[in-house]
Amino acid sequence: MKRFVPVLSGIACLLILTALGSAQKKQTFTGVITDSMCPTGDHSHMKMGPNDAECTKACIQEHGAQYVLYDGKSAYTLSDQQTPEKFAARRVTVVGTLNAKTSTIQVESITAAK
Repeated sequence: MKRFVPVLSGIACLLILTALGSAQKKQTFTGVITDSMCPTGDHSHMKMGPNDAECTKACIQEHGAQYVLYDGKSAYTLSDQQTPEKFAARRVTVVGTLNAKTSTIQVESITAAK
C-alpha cells in the first residue's frame, strides 16, 4: 500500500499540471469593431446609416447583431456587448481570452489602437 501512495501523488500532480497547462491564456487582439451581420466591416450593402459606425450600431440595435472584432482574417464575438459601442468601426486593441471553439473573446479590456 505504501508503494501506491507516491504513484498516486505523482499521477495527481501530473493531472493538475496538465489542467493548468491547458488553461486559456490572456492574449492581445487588434482589429476593427464591427457587427456580426457585416463581420468584415464592409457595410456598403447595408445602407443602415451614413457611415460604418452608424451602420454597425444600427445592426446591433435594430437587427439583433452582435459586436465582433475583425482582425483582417477572422471575426471574433466579444463577450462585452456594451463597451464596443463607443468604438464602432474603429481600430482597437482587445485584451482577453479566446475560446477557439466558439470564436468568442472573453473581454478584459478594449482600448483604441495606437
